[in-house]
Amino acid sequence: MSLLSELKPKEGSTHKKRRIGRGHSSGWGKTAGKGHKGQKARAGAPIRRGFEGGQTPLHIRLPKFGFTNGQFKKVYEIVNLNQLEKFDGEVTPEALKTGGVIHKTKRVKILGNGEIKKALTVKAHKFSETAKKAIEAAGGTAEVIK
Repeated sequence: MSLLSELKPKEGSTHKKRRIGRGHSSGWGKTAGKGHKGQKARAGAPIRRGFEGGQTPLHIRLPKFGFTNGQFKKVYEIVNLNQLEKFDGEVTPEALKTGGVIHKTKRVKILGNGEIKKALTVKAHKFSETAKKAIEAAGGTAEVIK
């Protein structure tokens, strides 16, 4: 049974600490293992991974690719109530396109900005609450297209 005071590391398992920058005779004097000049020889030397000396890094130079969720995003053309005032009878996305209010016959959302005084049948993909109330208050109907 061994005593705690007699414990020692195994022979050859430990090494002396390397004393850097302690004169020529130590073998690690003068430049202390850092070579001559240059960014890595200076104080605070560690530079971040991927740093290319100020040149645009590779990960930025390469083109982006992969999955983006934009292709499934529902994009709506927005129409305000005051834009519907020039139409008569039934207002559909096709009628809005021919009237020059929207550019593409995609999904249309009617917002409650402005006033409407005519009784119109408005067909769109979405309506804001205020727009729906304003259309119905003017005697018209708001139909949601599926």
